[in-house]
Order: sequence, then structure tokens, then C-alpha cells
Amino acid sequence: MLKIAITGSTGLIGSRLIKLLNKDFQFIPLLEENLDITHKENVRETLKDLDFDILFHLAAYTNVDGAEKNKEKCHKINVEGTKNVFETVNNLKKIFIYVSTDFVFSGIKENSPFFEDSSPDPLSYYAQTKLEGEKIVDGKAMIVRFAYPYRASFKPKKDFVRSIKYQLQQEKSLEIVTDSLITPTFIDDIAFAMKYLFKNFSPEIYHIVGANSFSPFKAGKIIAKYFRLNESLIQPTSYEKYFKNKAKRPQWSEIKSKKNIFYKMKTFQEGLAEIV
Repeated sequence: MLKIAITGSTGLIGSRLIKLLNKDFQFIPLLEENLDITHKENVRETLKDLDFDILFHLAAYTNVDGAEKNKEKCHKINVEGTKNVFETVNNLKKIFIYVSTDFVFSGIKENSPFFEDSSPDPLSYYAQTKLEGEKIVDGKAMIVRFAYPYRASFKPKKDFVRSIKYQLQQEKSLEIVTDSLITPTFIDDIAFAMKYLFKNFSPEIYHIVGANSFSPFKAGKIIAKYFRLNESLIQPTSYEKYFKNKAKRPQWSEIKSKKNIFYKMKTFQEGLAEIV
């Protein structure tokens, strides 16, 4: 059985992945209190005698707006942290898998959709640091990019689906962007796609993303419909107005994969139907 050391094991994606795949792999959670990825010596000491085959690097600073104000912290975690862990794992001659994001792309409409071989052009500081992480490991590790992950439940953090659902349940009106595209990805699908990739490592880039893309506004309407909530509470707004004074996100983030021929990803409707 493959032994997989995993950073970010208690997060939105990591905790679900471990729950779904714990009979297929032996997971070794690398908790923040035991592993400070920003300290190279701590990383080296923690990993040097650890019995693992793969290190799956999920841990990251992911607050997109916060990154603009906390650049030093974001860089320390996403760039220096990735470098520390990757170099240690590489020196130990073990496999490294780096988790990246659709935010590394510009989201310019003329360039979409974005595939594994599309040229990154990040807009925000968070996205810049994730791309720097990709450059550190490029050619020597696997890079997997996820987009707008969602799941049925996770108390510590709401994903975009449960955020919209919660506000509608509270009978709160909300403005959602119409002139934009996102690619929602069911986290259970991420887990099962990663099951294949853990067993079939190749130092390439893979997009593990949902089967279809929508405007956030359309996605909100679909969420309301599936959970039988009042969709009239959802009002349209523009990308420019919604993200004024916020970090830039890719506007037309239609992400697709040329390489994922091994696991059929669900449509947004199929993912929500399973949750319901």
C-alpha cells in the first residue's frame, strides 16, 4: 500500500480525500503544529526519517484578498514553504505532487478555455505565488490544478456552494456576477481522480476540474433550484462592480483538461444532485 504524506490534511479538500481513500492508501497527515513548512530545517528534520512514498502538498495561503495585504506571509507559505518541502522530498528521492489553481490564468475571454498547456498569466498576488510554486517543481513533480472545489459539508470553511446556500437559507438577497465563468469541481471527484494519479505518477500538469462552466449567477440559480431555495433573492451584478477594491480574479475561468481520460468528472448538476 502506498504511503502518502499530506500537508493541508485537515482542510476542505484534504480531509475529504483522506476519508474517501483511506482504504486505498496509508495517509500520513503532516499537521501544522508538527511541520512548519516555512522553516527549512524543521522540514528536513521532520521528513528525513518519515516512511512515505509520495508527498501531496495541499497546504497553502489561499485568502486571495488577504494576500494583497499580507504579501510577505503569502510568499513565505506558498513559495518558500513549497521550496522547502519540495527540495527535501526531492533529496530523499520521493515523489512530490503540488496542488495549484485555475487562478494562475488571466481569464481573458479570447484565451479561454484554459488547458494544461495554456500559458499562465496570474492577476493577483496569491496567483503569482502559486505559479512561482509551479516553477519550483516544474518537470520534477506532478502539478494538479483544481478550480472552485465544493463538497456536501465541512464545518471549518464554507466553499462557494455552501456560502450561497447558507445566505439563501437565511433569506438574504445576494448579488452574483453574470459576465464571468467559473468551473465548479466536486471534491469527491477530485479524490477519485487523485486515486488514479497517486498510482500513476508522471511529472506533468493535470487539470482535475468539473465537466462544465457557468457564470457565478447561473451557478447560484442552479444551487437555489437543487436545494429548493428562493432564487429570486439572487440579483445580477457585473464582474467590474463586484470585484471593485478586491483582488483580481480570472474573469472567464473556463478550465478544461486534455489529459484527464482516466476519471469522468461530474457536471455541476450531477455533483449537486449527489449532495442533495
